[in-house]
Amino acid sequence: MVDPSSPFSFQVASEEAGERLDSFVASRIENCSRSYAAAIIRKGCVLVEGFPRKPGYTLKSGEVVAGSLPAPEVPAFLPEALPLEILYEDDDVLVINKPPGMVVHPAPGHYTGTLVNALMHHCTDLPGISGSLRPGIVHRLDMDTSGALVVAKTGRAMCHLADQFKARRVHKCYLALVYGTPTRDSGIIELPIGRHPLERKRMSVNSRTPRKAITQWRVKDRYIGSCLLELEIQTGRTHQIRVHCQAMGHPVIGDGVYGNRGSKRILSQGSPASAAAVATARRQMLHAWRLQIHHPADEHLLTLEAPLPDDMRMLMKRLKEIANTQKK
Repeated sequence: MVDPSSPFSFQVASEEAGERLDSFVASRIENCSRSYAAAIIRKGCVLVEGFPRKPGYTLKSGEVVAGSLPAPEVPAFLPEALPLEILYEDDDVLVINKPPGMVVHPAPGHYTGTLVNALMHHCTDLPGISGSLRPGIVHRLDMDTSGALVVAKTGRAMCHLADQFKARRVHKCYLALVYGTPTRDSGIIELPIGRHPLERKRMSVNSRTPRKAITQWRVKDRYIGSCLLELEIQTGRTHQIRVHCQAMGHPVIGDGVYGNRGSKRILSQGSPASAAAVATARRQMLHAWRLQIHHPADEHLLTLEAPLPDDMRMLMKRLKEIANTQKK
């Protein structure tokens, strides 16, 4: 390993022949993830025998890989003493229960009050992991989705967790309140997802460039005109659960992007009390409930559950009360 701030030069050993360039660079430079290695290779910061190559270039024995890392990007945002509900923390990882309404990382229109602002205050040495403007962030949740989110506290943990996500070794289970009640108790949705053909900020199962997407679901509780689903995603596509729920005819309650107006009308006709309760939802009722990862230090399985936020918990309670009343 070398210090990431120094120029580097490595000769490919015979046993390393056939390895991808980005994997090779990531393995030789401390606190460097494969995705970051690929990024600096594309920028021309890494040369093979004096020539730029693509991240997937297959190395040959004896070739010299040399270059230098660009100066770490300096975040233009500041630490903020925001409250964090910590589910687990040690020297390597931090798992928090993200509240609904909190943006994960700064973006246009959201430069303060984000999870990254809070993390920079809680963990003062996070900035600069993999040279990223999103320090420690391995995955994300939509602004209005609540629940368990893991953060890497070291470069080693960042690489390890990123590899877990890529290899689909991380298990994520969600809870969602949806319109309607499926006729079956469980099932699998296997519909590829990609950018909407007309609305580029939306995702769709009718995309021109779809990617494989698999969601397992089961009914956890039934109400009148709605139900609680437990969903496990085997792939991690953008808005996957929200898109798949819409595609199966049971959009997530409160989802202003993928919700169906017809679902609201049907619920209102079948149960005015349930419709009134559902109308109080101010965001999509989607919660990242359970997260299971292999700890970066010793690979032991770490399983954590995030308590439901008050708005979702109270809506579930009200829907259950209405259902029980109408059964009598």
